[in-house]
Amino acid sequence: MHAQPIHPNPLYQLIPIAIILVVLALRFRRLTRERPLRIERLWIVPALYLAITAFTFWNIPPAPMTWAIATAALLAGAALGWQRGRMMQITVNPETHEISQRGSLAAMAFILALVLIRSLARNADALGIPGMHFDVMAMTDVLIAFALGMLTLQRVEMFLRARRLLGQARAA
Repeated sequence: MHAQPIHPNPLYQLIPIAIILVVLALRFRRLTRERPLRIERLWIVPALYLAITAFTFWNIPPAPMTWAIATAALLAGAALGWQRGRMMQITVNPETHEISQRGSLAAMAFILALVLIRSLARNADALGIPGMHFDVMAMTDVLIAFALGMLTLQRVEMFLRARRLLGQARAA
């Protein structure tokens, strides 16, 4: 079993944590502001990520077992993406019919939990947890599939809900 050595300088562990905390603080500050939601553009991020995923899997095809795990990760990401999309606050101005979104605290906590889980999984081998060795390429493929499912279904849920809310606002 190959374990990554833990660096004796504690700054090597603290710098990534500090960067993550700064990014989360900036995201948290933006969380309370409403931003316009362009439902006609929600397809762009999933389409780009699908192209990146397809190129990555075509360039270096995963092993058969990794395909199976990546498929399960895609489905898990889709389920979690749908849930994260439901956490986003979407409003429609009744007069102008402009759609806006605001992130939720639950959605931010959800992303933070995913980052922590990934960090624990990445460091499990270095921390000496027995039986926790990962093939980095396979883990990357699985995380790519997970992100594709999450990004896509989050936006699908947001699109469907925003369209429904817009229809209700127009009918009123």
